[in-house]
Amino acid sequence: MRILFLITLCLALASCSIFDGEERDEFAGLDTEEQFYVTAQRQLNSRNYRSAIATYEALESRFPFGRFAAQGQLELIFAYYSNLDLEAARTAADRFIRLHPDNPNIDYAYYMKGMASFAEESGFMARFLPTDPSKRDPGGARDAFAEFSLLLALYPDSDYAADARARMIFLRNTLAAYEIHVANYYLGRRAYVAALNRGRYVVENFQGSPLVADGVAIMVECYLRMGLDDLAGTSLTLLKSNFPEHPALDESGNFIVRNDVTNPSLLYTASFGLLGNNVDNTPLAPTQRPLQPENPEMEAPEESRSLLNILTFGLLG
Repeated sequence: MRILFLITLCLALASCSIFDGEERDEFAGLDTEEQFYVTAQRQLNSRNYRSAIATYEALESRFPFGRFAAQGQLELIFAYYSNLDLEAARTAADRFIRLHPDNPNIDYAYYMKGMASFAEESGFMARFLPTDPSKRDPGGARDAFAEFSLLLALYPDSDYAADARARMIFLRNTLAAYEIHVANYYLGRRAYVAALNRGRYVVENFQGSPLVADGVAIMVECYLRMGLDDLAGTSLTLLKSNFPEHPALDESGNFIVRNDVTNPSLLYTASFGLLGNNVDNTPLAPTQRPLQPENPEMEAPEESRSLLNILTFGLLG
């Protein structure tokens, strides 16, 4: 038992000495701040991002107030981003903004923070499969939109403003499309108030997006199904005047009511849509509400009931 312990201890010490030697050799020959910075730049340009990150971190730890400290921290943000370590890139950007508020390149830190959120919004699978970003969780898109907005508000003349503005247009349309997907989900399950709120949110908050037309169409559909004909007519007029070519309108300008996919048959579900039907012709609410008598006295009087009818709960008499 003692021999086994000694062997294990020797192996552990040997491995530690090997790792220490590797760590010492990693920066062998790098003595000055400039040598660290030039090496890190060379590694970054050759896309050896892991080594570049290690060298930039060593530069910052050994020369925290040196001539290349701020520039090294900026390039470390890009190294993290290129290595797909997006959370570390955002953290490094925040740290640079906090430590160097007067740096002439601080707009780059804001831009890269937005880019990290933008890349996270795209998702890992989007690099390999054609996925729809509007059908995923919009948290990353919202963060990226807010960070690009902050960049444009603080530095409207930045070299990165044009690219940030173009990405914000894409993100705005993505967020609007997400709301439309959710509205259609609620509409297909007859949750008309929830669908109406989503459609109205798109109309009120995403002006300029092509998805506004879909939001208005959803409002028309929901108002019709809830029997609110006046509001449906107002929304339909808005749809006709601003989006006359929308698919929800036929050639005569009449609104096309959808057949909601809400209750697929058992055969349709079991055959994965090959057999059966999933079309549910949900009837609309009445187009007119029943009129109430203006004078209560004009209501038809209740028919008098005999004592026997009352005692027998209507079975006799």
